[in-house]
Amino acid sequence: MNSILGSLGTVGLAAALTAILWFGTGRVDGHAKGLGWGTTLVIAMLAGASYRAAGSPFDLASTGVNDLIGLAGGMLPGLTMPGIALIMLAMVMWKKLSTRQVAVFGIAFFYVASGAGGAWSIVADRIALAAQHLAA
Repeated sequence: MNSILGSLGTVGLAAALTAILWFGTGRVDGHAKGLGWGTTLVIAMLAGASYRAAGSPFDLASTGVNDLIGLAGGMLPGLTMPGIALIMLAMVMWKKLSTRQVAVFGIAFFYVASGAGGAWSIVADRIALAAQHLAA
């Protein structure tokens, strides 16, 4: 895979996944079809893990998510990361969202879930590790 991607790096991977999400979830007029809901969610999860691995400037996304988590914690003291992750999962599953909204929620959810511990944290760590190996 390294021979195909060359020295993409984690920043390059995060930027490329963001471009795929941006152009694949908007109004698609090109030759390729728009991304489906499931594909968008998987790419968003990979992008979220890549954001975490890439650092600056992609850490701005995590700063925004941290601010929202702080706001939620201020309104509901005792609300933990696993609780926020479960609320976000319910929103994605039962709220009708566009694929662009799924992309944004997927990135934010994976950031929150990776700090929640448990199974989602393990998955997030594995994706981040795979992203680092892919980008190396």
